[in-house]
Amino acid sequence: MANRGRKIVLAASTSESSEYLRSTWRQMLLGTLPARYSGFPYYMIDVSWKNEVRSDGQAVSVPNGLRVVEAILREKFDASDIAVCHTDELELFVGEDTRVVGMHAHNPLGIAFATDVYTHLYGQDIEPINAAEFKRMITHPALKKHKDHLKIIVGGPGSWQLEKKNMQDEWNIDCIVDGEAEDFVLDLFESAIRGEDLPRKIEGKSPAMEAIPRTVDRSTFGVVEVTRGCGRGCQFCSIALRKGKSLPLDHILDNVRVQVANGADTIMVTSEDIFLYEQGPKFDTNVPALVKLFKSISEVPGVKHVVQSHGTIAPIVRNPEVIEELSPYAVNLSTHIHPASTHPENRYASLFIGLETGSPRLFNQYMKGKAYPYKADQWGDVILKGMEIMNRHNWFPFCTWIVGLPGETEDDSKRSLDLLHALKGSKWVIIPTLFLSLDETRMGEKESAQLYKLTELQWEFFFTCWRYNIDFYRNDPTFQRRFNLGLPVYYYTIGRRLFGKNMKYPLLRLAHVPERFLQKRLYLDLRKDSPHKVPERVEIPQQHLRPAIPVLAD
Repeated sequence: MANRGRKIVLAASTSESSEYLRSTWRQMLLGTLPARYSGFPYYMIDVSWKNEVRSDGQAVSVPNGLRVVEAILREKFDASDIAVCHTDELELFVGEDTRVVGMHAHNPLGIAFATDVYTHLYGQDIEPINAAEFKRMITHPALKKHKDHLKIIVGGPGSWQLEKKNMQDEWNIDCIVDGEAEDFVLDLFESAIRGEDLPRKIEGKSPAMEAIPRTVDRSTFGVVEVTRGCGRGCQFCSIALRKGKSLPLDHILDNVRVQVANGADTIMVTSEDIFLYEQGPKFDTNVPALVKLFKSISEVPGVKHVVQSHGTIAPIVRNPEVIEELSPYAVNLSTHIHPASTHPENRYASLFIGLETGSPRLFNQYMKGKAYPYKADQWGDVILKGMEIMNRHNWFPFCTWIVGLPGETEDDSKRSLDLLHALKGSKWVIIPTLFLSLDETRMGEKESAQLYKLTELQWEFFFTCWRYNIDFYRNDPTFQRRFNLGLPVYYYTIGRRLFGKNMKYPLLRLAHVPERFLQKRLYLDLRKDSPHKVPERVEIPQQHLRPAIPVLAD
């Protein structure tokens, strides 16, 4: 008997749905690795993207954006009309009755910030895991077999890549959705079901908060949104141009209960900046509201762990009590463990933070709102003080840093290296990425940075970051011996040919060659202490002082 399928199929690739090691940053980094080398023993780890499915073949968890679409469709369609699945199960649900397939695209071609860097260390045309997995989904035989009676809609934070690289027609995509889709997604799917022609692209705008539905099933990592937007105005980011708004607490807790009811024991409190939740004027952190949020989530029956996504560092310096007051939830209930933590169970809280540059000049030019209420020339002190506060309370952040911002000079690179030197010994992950020009940002006309154009100072910054990461997270003599031996092999077989000699000595630092052999070749000498010290406090400029937010009633 022919497979009749479901009327609506929602799908996400295996790598973007993976809950690998219960760590978002590990999942993200592994997705950037070259697909051809993804199996053990190339990386000395077993990379498996096999995801849990239910007895009927539907996905246990998929990215939250797809769950939001599902919730909107469930307002009109019966649950039996909709299937949510991974690539390997598409053939179970795409059939004669299928009229529309909606696909989630987080990083479908591997040209987002980190992926566009790390895959290309192996060559310009190497395909990363995320791209390979999306390609496997969008070219699935079941879609080709039934394309004459179904429409394909692709949305998600990386959908812009498909238009940028002219892949829409090659992959038979009827409509690309770029941006937030709550305002029109139901009408779009209904048009597809009727077989009507769809617009090639729709650009979504920020919806009213009441238009965001409560979800009906489990998201990858137990993601529960608490805010949307940011508003700090960083010129390289589109989200920073949209004002931050908070979801009501009852909405958030309903979504938490849905996650638990469908098997999640971990909740990821997701925001572009957690410190903007129920914010006051001028980005004032509402500490009582944040504490109430985390406490309320932790008290939902079945919640064992609470983790969080993104934040900025300036609010931590302005209101250090926020870290102390959130730690009973963010640290005590964390899934992350490291021996450097002073917690009784060695738990630590992680937080994604964009640091981006150590140059006050570049900071003032491209992202000065990130430091508010501090000034650009205080940015280095804000980072040092914020890191000290976080580490003292067992928060080990995951930080990004942009190499190759437009107009970056040798002096700018040295300022970043000086700050990196001052952060030696901190408990963190630091991920250097290259500047990527995105059309929907204020820097859409700028030229993206390229690995082969990096200066020796930029390579030194890049590999010093990874030296810190390896020393902190892989402080295993056996691993480090194999790793150190492999780096010279990489340089002489691949690296020198692709990137020239500028990377040689910085790469040798990553390979743990003693600093005495590198001191005449590199800017920093890691044997020495940095002259930059953590300030006792960072003063807020007088014009930015604001009264405190009143304490919330229970």
